[in-house]
Amino acid sequence: MEVVEKIVYPDEITGFSTEEHRFEPYSWYREMRSSHPVYFDPKQKVWNVFLYRDVERVLSDYHLFSSKNDRKLSSFPVIGKEERSLTSMDPPLHSKRRGLVAKAFTPKSLKTWEPRIATVAQYWLDQIREQDTIDLVYDLAIPLPVTVIAELLGVPASDWKQFKLWSDAIISPGSRDTYAESVKERTQALKEMADYLLPIIRQKRSRPTDDIISDLTIAELEGERLSDEEIIYFGIGLLFAGNETTTRLISNAFYCFLIDQPAAYPLLRKELSLIPKAVEEVLRYRSPAQFMMRRVAQDTNVFGAEMKEGESIIAWIGSANHDEEHFVQAEQFDLNRPNNQQHLSFGKGTHFCLGAPLARMEASIGLTEFMKRYSRLILPEQWSLSENLGQRGFLAKFPVRVER
Repeated sequence: MEVVEKIVYPDEITGFSTEEHRFEPYSWYREMRSSHPVYFDPKQKVWNVFLYRDVERVLSDYHLFSSKNDRKLSSFPVIGKEERSLTSMDPPLHSKRRGLVAKAFTPKSLKTWEPRIATVAQYWLDQIREQDTIDLVYDLAIPLPVTVIAELLGVPASDWKQFKLWSDAIISPGSRDTYAESVKERTQALKEMADYLLPIIRQKRSRPTDDIISDLTIAELEGERLSDEEIIYFGIGLLFAGNETTTRLISNAFYCFLIDQPAAYPLLRKELSLIPKAVEEVLRYRSPAQFMMRRVAQDTNVFGAEMKEGESIIAWIGSANHDEEHFVQAEQFDLNRPNNQQHLSFGKGTHFCLGAPLARMEASIGLTEFMKRYSRLILPEQWSLSENLGQRGFLAKFPVRVER
């Protein structure tokens, strides 16, 4: 019987060797959509789909494409015990566990957080008000989301730098050569986060407050209260996911408004009400997550090729969002695109991102507060892409000179 590796390395499928290629993968996506829309990688033995309709099917049809998979993407962390991880289960259990925290992330619930998010954004902008040069990543895109999710969870937001360090360590790198070392770092980060959260959870069991961790100490699953361990890994997952994706979204937004479409920033500043729609185009054009993986749950030829039960399949979200058959002139960044909310950047179906409404709100509010203060941004001679292997292809620094 043929032995298949448990870890899948996307870089070995794309052939990308530079951060620039990872940041701008769109010509490769275009080639794959045209020549190999359904592609089997013979080295790692994994299927790949690139068209919008196929990616949507993989993400939404859990009967055919299950989240339960004994293979893992090298850049995808599993937090907590595998069988208890929300990202690694299907309905009906997934629906029950997700329901424990879902109410905190509904638009209605988050509406009460809108003024608080604005206050947090104003606070971070106040910290840099005397600066003529601002790093859009470090000064806003990183601290805003991690502070908000910390407050939402009920942990001290003042520890945001430590949360960010832990989050960075949790992301596994895409390199085969450094994967083993990164697993050690991730394991240590998870232990430190667990040790940090445990006394907070125990305190909230006796004195609950208005936050997610307190809600989880009271919640029941199938008639039983959640254990401290279960709440710890819920908390770690939310703290990690609640800041990484939104940091990338805000960073990418500035890049889109200043470089992909330079006319966007002055236009949006004059018409701030357009920012939420602009955020949707950013999500489509430069998705914070470029791919997700599933397991083929039963033999199928739904995409024309014969796929066997147990095989793995990668859905390339970044390619689907640039599929010309679904988005007219998809390679252009268009603030007026009528259907840009149909992007797949937050997934689809039962695993649609729990924090999507929060990410949208944070990005819209953060960008609005920023634009109220700065009339013009002057681009630097250069910016840098992340050197953290787990965050390959994302902005690490993006300094600009500002005019008030």
